[in-house]
Parts: sequence; structure tokens; C-alpha cells
Amino acid sequence: MDHELKRVFASLPQMERGVAKVIGGDPKGNNFLYTNGKCVIIRDINNPAIADVYTQHAHPVNVAKYAPSGYYIASGDMSGKIRIWDTTQKEHLLKYEYQPLSGPIKDIAWTEDNKRIAVVGQGRGKFTAVFLWDSGSSVGEISGHTKRVNSVDIKQTRPYRLASGSDDGTAAFFEGPPFRWKLQTKENKGFVNCVRFSPDGSRYAAAGSDGKIAIFDGKDSETMIASLGGDQAHKGGIYAVSWSPDSTQLISASGDKTVKLWDVASNTAVTTFNMGSEVNDQQLGCLWQNEHLLSVSLSGYINYLDKNNPDRPLRILKGHSKSIQCLTVHTSEGRSYIYTGSHDGHICYWDAESGESDGFCGKGHSNQVSKMAVNQSGQLVSCSMDDTVRQTGLDKKDYGASDVVKMDVQPQWVSVGPDGYVVVVCINQLVLLKDGKRVFTLGDLDYDPTAVAVHPANGDVAVGGSDRKVHLYSIQGNTLKDEGKTLETEGAVTDTVYSHDGAFLAASDDKKAIVVFTVAEGYAVKGEFYAHHAKVMCLAWSPDNEHFASGGMDHLVYVWTINDPDKRNKISDAHRLHHISGLAWLDKNTLVTTSHDSCVKQWTIKF
Repeated sequence: MDHELKRVFASLPQMERGVAKVIGGDPKGNNFLYTNGKCVIIRDINNPAIADVYTQHAHPVNVAKYAPSGYYIASGDMSGKIRIWDTTQKEHLLKYEYQPLSGPIKDIAWTEDNKRIAVVGQGRGKFTAVFLWDSGSSVGEISGHTKRVNSVDIKQTRPYRLASGSDDGTAAFFEGPPFRWKLQTKENKGFVNCVRFSPDGSRYAAAGSDGKIAIFDGKDSETMIASLGGDQAHKGGIYAVSWSPDSTQLISASGDKTVKLWDVASNTAVTTFNMGSEVNDQQLGCLWQNEHLLSVSLSGYINYLDKNNPDRPLRILKGHSKSIQCLTVHTSEGRSYIYTGSHDGHICYWDAESGESDGFCGKGHSNQVSKMAVNQSGQLVSCSMDDTVRQTGLDKKDYGASDVVKMDVQPQWVSVGPDGYVVVVCINQLVLLKDGKRVFTLGDLDYDPTAVAVHPANGDVAVGGSDRKVHLYSIQGNTLKDEGKTLETEGAVTDTVYSHDGAFLAASDDKKAIVVFTVAEGYAVKGEFYAHHAKVMCLAWSPDNEHFASGGMDHLVYVWTINDPDKRNKISDAHRLHHISGLAWLDKNTLVTTSHDSCVKQWTIKF
């Protein structure tokens, strides 16, 4: 057996209200990049379904920037560490690693000759550093700020100049190299969130939380050339600006839920892009890359702006910005779709071929989605920490008030069976649903249920427990009958799954073991499967019923052969540094994996 990575559907940027998000651009104009958790995500700007994920940081990453050559990327994390790595090879080999600051790095800038790097952020008394990329040796001192520094940029034409913006309300200007302080300006009344030089170096812009964009001379900075739109360019704080390639225009992203396109010479807003009315529509980042104008909403959605239709983006990239907790797949009218549920209650569906994604309409779950499955009626059955189970029609993809079943206690697992049956595992309780209605509750159990699987045909229900047993029940009419039979496992059960033909039951546990039982032989043990180095989190049977996949806290995925426990396919670091949260098969050769890195991956499995 062999495998290869087929597709990556990338996570969105991780966003925080009131905090700017830096979006980096590839100097060749092909890619853009951003961060989420410990990952740096690189996406093709013309076809964003093409993505690459860099996961070598030990701490959450705040910012990543391409070198002007395009051959290297520098990324900075919460611990103050910066990694410089190769972009040309698939392995992204590390070139250099430095620790310029003792706290979070907020922004990075390169000189146009690729030799010097400036980083700013927060540290113990030190907010900035500028050094040679190949030795880490200092090439000046960026001093003068008294609080956290949010933004830095270096003029891309000689003579070099450096600008920085800080929470102390000032923008500072430096000449060099070696870089020395020249002056500080206090044109902004609040925090300075973003400073950016125009590509030709003639000007630089400083934007702040007071809604003002000040334009300065890029060579001496002593004169403020303009304040775009007068005292206020936006009604809310401005978090990012990005210049056009010809240096005549720029876009600004604001908490007032708009992006504005400015003509700098005439000091006028040529276009105002209205991005919505909800809190999540606040704009916290932007990038002008060739003809593409991108902005990032608080929701994490990435908007491709349309100059000709400012109220309707050309496209919106959707997905997850929080960790994915569960996964299921469904095929409709010949097209396969992937459904993912995340920590923040968001359910997303993806076209398995194109990677196009969207969410359901209406108000859905308000807390973590713990488990999902698709029933025979084409409904997505989902349970959440908001104490509800929902059955949402996949034809309309619209949340309805009548689709909700309230639970007495928190539901943790759902499994669908034939004839409209659903079994829900709640805390110390089993609930049977029939056609979306609650018909039976079994409470006060003498064990703690952790997982459930409903047999595809015969009415058997297998409930895994923390007592190292699988408890067998049967659906009889509108009741669940305890069959008085248990199956032994090595540890607390983490997942139970019947094969599609109902011949086998697989159970995984927290002691790294998987046991497969043969249903027709009174649940006799068929085989035991060991290889994981840590707790096994999830299982999924292949459509051929001869293989199944397992994912663990060890970041590993294994594909097993039911008749030969020693014959297995190991996918190392399937989601590096993140444990596997979900598995599903699109077909007998395509496995989908999800993880707390918020990404969805498809693997081609070759038997």
C-alpha cells in the first residue's frame, strides 16, 4: 500500500477582534499567505483551492512575509522567534532561525536586496530589531517607541528608509543602514496599526485606530503630504493599508465594515466597498496583488473585491478559522461533498473536487459541533455542546427552527441507522430519535458512554464506554433494549464504527488499540490492530469493507487491511503538530482527514 496527498483545503486566517491581520504577498504575484495557529498557509491567488501549509513553528505564528526574491519566507511567532525557510522545495527546509524579541512578533519587513530583516512586536523593554538575514547581526537600532510596535515597513528603493507604527500613537522614521532614528510623528490620535511605503518609495502611509490615514514623504518624512479624506478616512479604526503596484492608489481596511480605494494624488475615495452590517464583517486586513484586491473579515472570510460592483465581492473564500472537530461526507447527484464542524459551532460544506466551500443559511449551532452523520433521507444530523441535535436538509442547506431536538444534557455523539433512527450519546444518557422526534431515553447508566454506532440493517446498537467495554443494545420499535452483552477493549472506548455491509464492528480506545469484531459470529474478535503511539481518536471504514482507517493523537493515520493486521499504510504527520479529529472515505481510494489545524486534506490510497 502507498499514499499521496491529493488536495489541501486550507484553513482561514485566525482572527481576533480589534487586532490587525497581516496578509503577505508573493513578489511574483502568484500567491498570498497568512497564518492560523502554528501554521503558515500559502494559497494560489488565482486558484485558492491550491494551498500549501507550513507547520514547523512550535508556537502560534502571527505573521509571514516573502523575501523580495520570492525564494524565502520569514515567519514570526508568539515566542519572539523568527524562522526563515525555503519556498522552492516541497519540504520548506529551514535556512535560519533567530530569537530577536522575547514576546510576540507583529510584523516583518525585508530590504529589497534580501539581506536585511526588520521585526517588530512586544518584548521585555525591546519592541524592535533589524538584522542581517544570514547571520542575525544587528544593522541598527529601531528605538523611540514606548509601547508595543504593531507595524514595520522598509522602502524598496535606495536610499533605504524604515517606518514603524506603535501603540504609543507615533509613527517613527529611520535612515540607514545601519538604521538610526530620525524623527517621530504623532499625526494619529490613537494606536498606529499599519505603516506601508508605496512600491516606488515616494510616500508612506500611517493608519491608526482613530480612522486617519496620514501620507508622508518617503525619503525624509518631515512633511505630511496629505490626510486621506480629511481628519477621518473611515468612521472606525483602520487596521491595514495596501498600495497599488503603480503607487498611485491604496486600499484601507476598517472596523467600520468597509474597505476604501483611495486615489492618493486627488485625496479622494474612488470606491467604498461595503462588506456587511454584522460584527463579523469588520475588515482587519487587506492586500493589493497585481489586479487582485483582497480583504479579510473578522469572520476570517477572504474577500476578492470587485471595483465595478463594490457591494458584491467577486468571490469569498470560506472555511474554518477554528479547529475542526468532526467530519462526514455525502454524494448528491454525482458530486461528492465534505461536511466539517468546528469548535465555534460553524458547519461548512466543501465541493470535494473544486474545494469551493460555504456555510448553511440561518442560525445554527452556538457551540462546538461534536459529531455529524448523514441519514438516508439526505439530512445532516449534528450534535453540539449547545445541548441540541439538528437534522438539516442538504437539499436546501438551511437551518430551520423545527429541525432542532433539545437534549436534557450535553450530547457528545450521534450515529444514524435505517428507517429514520438516530441514537445520541449524552452525558450518562442514551437517546433514541425517530424521524427527527425524541422517542426514548435511557438514563442513569452504570457506565459513562463515549461513542455509539448503529448497525446499517439489523437494529444493533454498539455503545462504547469509559469502562473499557462496548455495550450492545437493539432498537425495538420505539425503544432501546439492553442485550445484556458487552465486548472487552483494552482502554476507554474512543470510537465505534460498523462496516458499510454490517459484517464488522471496529472499536478504538485510549490505550492505542483497535479491535474488530465479526457481527455474524456473535461479535467474536476478528483481529487486534496496534501501531499508534498515542490515543486513537477516530475510525472510518472503506467502501470496500476490507480496509479501515484510524487517526490518533500521535498525528498519524493508518489504513489497515482487515484480514492482515500487519499489512498497513502509515501516513506520517498527516496534520503535523495536530491530532486527527475526523476521517471519512469519498471512495475506496480517497480518504479525507481533518484536524485541529482547521484544514481538510484528501489522500489517494493505493492498494
